[in-house]
Amino acid sequence: MDYGYGDQVAVVTGGSSGIGLATVRLLLDGGARVAFCARDEARLKAVEAELASAFGAGRVLARALSVLDEEAVKAFAGEVEATFGRCDLLVNNAGQGRVSTFSETADADWRAEYELKLFSQIYPARAFLPMLKASKGAIVAVNSLLAYQPEPHMVCTSSARAGVQNLLKSLSVEFAPHVRVNSILLGLVDSGQWSRRFEARDDKEQSRDDWYGALAARKGIPLGRLGDPAEAAAAIAFLGSRAASYITGAQLEVSGGLSRHI
Repeated sequence: MDYGYGDQVAVVTGGSSGIGLATVRLLLDGGARVAFCARDEARLKAVEAELASAFGAGRVLARALSVLDEEAVKAFAGEVEATFGRCDLLVNNAGQGRVSTFSETADADWRAEYELKLFSQIYPARAFLPMLKASKGAIVAVNSLLAYQPEPHMVCTSSARAGVQNLLKSLSVEFAPHVRVNSILLGLVDSGQWSRRFEARDDKEQSRDDWYGALAARKGIPLGRLGDPAEAAAAIAFLGSRAASYITGAQLEVSGGLSRHI
């Protein structure tokens, strides 16, 4: 599908794997120039080389950094402006969740989780906002269904995700009418963590399809499977595109029907 990114510049945080990488690929395929960052420099450089070969070196910019390093994020924004001259879409793709109950979560874990989830939104939004305002662009945040449907075994992450959703709603009002702010709410999407859990399964005779199918059934996913990163990327690309020009302050569930709230 053509989302109309042919003349635009997109920035994706956490863009070297999973949903972030799927989003980078989709945006490049749609004609955008894309800058992305991640912490693992070796993996980042390998992905950058692959994408540059497929789409052209002049359309790809990759930098190794932590989104919790405010100065590094500011420098990245400056480099994007110097290289591409603009930013039309910022995709804030935050990290994985923390599995713990209230009694198992130490104070340091609470602080680390809140810092990661909130400041991985705050620092990039702050750094890229001037360019986004100039281009009347958009921010799309990758959040979780846990924001509205918390799980007691992920109490810390659920709480932080709810805080992120509240923040995004506030930003959608403050940044209007110049910048749209939306999010996707993920259910279970196939990722490295689920692959690792499959490899560690008790029954080594169980096939990948059977294991994933049993997981989907156990979690009660109506569509009967986990999502694909490309499906999440498609939702991100839509919300960031001109096709969603009258949508802001909204959240789009990508959960296979897992949500139980209305």
